[in-house]
Amino acid sequence: MAARLMGWWGPRAGFRLFIPEELSRYRGGPGDPGLYLALLGRVYDVSSGRRHYEPGSHYSGFAGRDASRAFVTGDCSEAGLVDDVSDLSAAEMLTLHNWLSFYEKNYVCVGRVTGRFYGEDGLPTPALTQVEAAITRGLEANKLQLQEKQTFPPCNAEWSSARGSRLWCSQKSYINRRMTELGFVMRV
Repeated sequence: MAARLMGWWGPRAGFRLFIPEELSRYRGGPGDPGLYLALLGRVYDVSSGRRHYEPGSHYSGFAGRDASRAFVTGDCSEAGLVDDVSDLSAAEMLTLHNWLSFYEKNYVCVGRVTGRFYGEDGLPTPALTQVEAAITRGLEANKLQLQEKQTFPPCNAEWSSARGSRLWCSQKSYINRRMTELGFVMRV
């Protein structure tokens, strides 16, 4: 799987296992031991981005928990700040993949939170394997879309008050198109 090949899920020396109750103490408030958040079960120290995650900030709801679902839905209510991503589409899983890339690049991963994505032994659960498979499907679909776009480039359109509408297609498009008042009609 693509994500596993990147080494995101494999064991790393020095990783710590958190239980959710323990992770909840890492919300960045006075007396808290730190400022952590989890994404797909991976715990990141986001202290260097404190202004984004500290209490009272826009993303404070993400701190001290795994709120993977909210990274896609934008639902920052208590009901939305959860780790259940089982019903997300492959495209939405790619959004999680992009967020995971962001956190891997910008923050230090300090451990894993046990529960949905990692067991008490620190190993991936079937739920994480399903996420990984969905990410792989999404990456493959993107690759196919890119290949299709290269084979059949889209047409271009522009509008200006001086010239009105203009439509042009590259000769590589190879699809006969004609303009109608309602839009495009494609002839295959």
